[in-house]
Amino acid sequence: MNINASLFIQWIPFAVLVFVTMRFIWPPITKALDERAGKIREGLAAADKAKAELATANKAADEQRAIARNETTKLLADAEKRAAAIVDEAKKRAEEEGAKIVAAAKADAEQQATRAREALREQVAVLAVKGAEQILQREVNASVHAELLGRLKTEL
Repeated sequence: MNINASLFIQWIPFAVLVFVTMRFIWPPITKALDERAGKIREGLAAADKAKAELATANKAADEQRAIARNETTKLLADAEKRAAAIVDEAKKRAEEEGAKIVAAAKADAEQQATRAREALREQVAVLAVKGAEQILQREVNASVHAELLGRLKTEL
């Protein structure tokens, strides 16, 4: 057999195979590959869009955290100021209450001292009358000598 004839005969099934492949097999494969490429493109576009949305969401979350942090700091500062004001107010009230208690105690002490002085004056007057009675060896009438006893009380 001649090599040229053999090549020509081998070209016929090859050409038929290429024709059948191009006509029936290649279009569905190409269509499937194009569909797959389209899905991949859509997936990549969705991934890029999701990345952009994630970056935007992260930025918004960072801003919200910063705002919340600032508000928390402000609230803490306000709470500390309020606590200091409450403490100062409590100190003032305690000092005022202490001053009232001290004033009341002083007034009470003065009243007791005054009562004690009055009681001592009465006792001294009684003792003076008894002493004068013993000196004079007679009884001194307190109602008769009330003016004298009153002066004696004021002198004491």
